[in-house]
Amino acid sequence: MGEVITRVVAIDPTRPDPAAIAEAAALICAGQLVAFPTETVYGLGADGLNPIALGRIYTVKGRPPDNPLILHIASLEQLPLVADIPEMAHRLVQAFWPGPLTLILPRTSCVPDLATAGLTTVAVRMPDHHVALALIDAVERPVAAPSANRSGLPSPTTAQHVFNDLRGRIPLILDAGSSRIGLESTVLDATCLPPVILRPGGICREAIEAVVGPLQEIASVAQQRRSPGTRYRHYSPKARVLLVEDSQAEALQAAVANALQQSARVGCLLHRLKPDHLPALVAITRIRGSVADYAQGLFAALRALDGLGLEVIVVEGVEEQGLGVAVMDRLRRAASPSSPPEVT
Repeated sequence: MGEVITRVVAIDPTRPDPAAIAEAAALICAGQLVAFPTETVYGLGADGLNPIALGRIYTVKGRPPDNPLILHIASLEQLPLVADIPEMAHRLVQAFWPGPLTLILPRTSCVPDLATAGLTTVAVRMPDHHVALALIDAVERPVAAPSANRSGLPSPTTAQHVFNDLRGRIPLILDAGSSRIGLESTVLDATCLPPVILRPGGICREAIEAVVGPLQEIASVAQQRRSPGTRYRHYSPKARVLLVEDSQAEALQAAVANALQQSARVGCLLHRLKPDHLPALVAITRIRGSVADYAQGLFAALRALDGLGLEVIVVEGVEEQGLGVAVMDRLRRAASPSSPPEVT
């Protein structure tokens, strides 16, 4: 793949410039890739019905071919083009779209195999971001948009993250500032009753159950294959991630001490714990506030610590309630010691 000039164009997140949107839409309609912001993370957009453009996504990202894509739509009128819609899905759409909920639905014949990894289902969502919606509306077709990162790295929540990963590989990045949520969408399989969460994300289980009742507890292996971000190790910086799930400062201090015995360059990502003492040579980043604040800043913090050339990053876990379930899912995958990395 030949290198291209990558332009970064600033765009207002609430009142996007029509000229910038038109330029980005023209590139996508011509089969090219454009990175753009959503409320979750930055996406790498391509014409969702163009197999050649979809193939470019896999090449640019280094994405495994068995990893399905999510098709993004801007209006409910676009949904029947790509998916059959069970009654339950209508209720979920009314409750959560636009927003960070991806639905797994039966696909139509219009959807290329490359969008679904050859499955009979398709992943669809409507993003809650003015720039994303304006772009998809201008393209007038569903836009496939996995996270705009290289293989295995933390998902990008700023245009700079995208530029660092994909410079020379894509022609345009629309820069609307930091992503509001900072974690990918929840993926819900709506082809079964009761439905089941395949990937936790920006919409928590409790909110979904308030709309459709109790969800299935555990997804089968076959169901997991219908969603991106459910296999292998990913969301990972280059440094080894050591996750401390014990919410005690002593456990975190012990993990740091153990890391220092094996590695000279150690960093620590903190949230609420306040260890009595950490060696001065340990690079410390703290994300204060709520679990939502921790989620929003997580990937950016991992990338910043990785930029220091660390060998190990010790990360504080959070309680697995609400959005904390998605945070811990990402951290466990980032810390996984086995399996090859996967792009999400």
